Amino acid sequence: QVQLVESGGGLVQAGGSLRLSCLVSQSLFTINVMGWYRQAPGKQRELVARIFGGSTNIADFVKGRFTISTDNGKNTVYLEMNSLKPEDTAVYYCNAQRITSLGAKENYWGQGTQVTVSS
Repeated sequence: QVQLVESGGGLVQAGGSLRLSCLVSQSLFTINVMGWYRQAPGKQRELVARIFGGSTNIADFVKGRFTISTDNGKNTVYLEMNSLKPEDTAVYYCNAQRITSLGAKENYWGQGTQVTVSS
């Protein structure tokens, strides 16, 4: 089992910045893919950014504004969010994906952290 604990959400004005943190209960070297997703009211959960094997994928709607990074020594994944817009308002979830030695895919989620951007 992998536990994920997000922090760093809050209320910020448009144009402001926030940094979300996701503390992982195991070494990041045991995880294949770490990601951040978000879900706004009435909308489906969507991928924001993910990091795997030293590479990153950033969704087009946040590209140039959001950055995903890791601190392996702290077992923590970050989402740096700049130039925030009201449409970025959502609950942000940390996600971990792992492929076991038997080839099974494990998928873990954090409890989510609310980000609210006021206009």
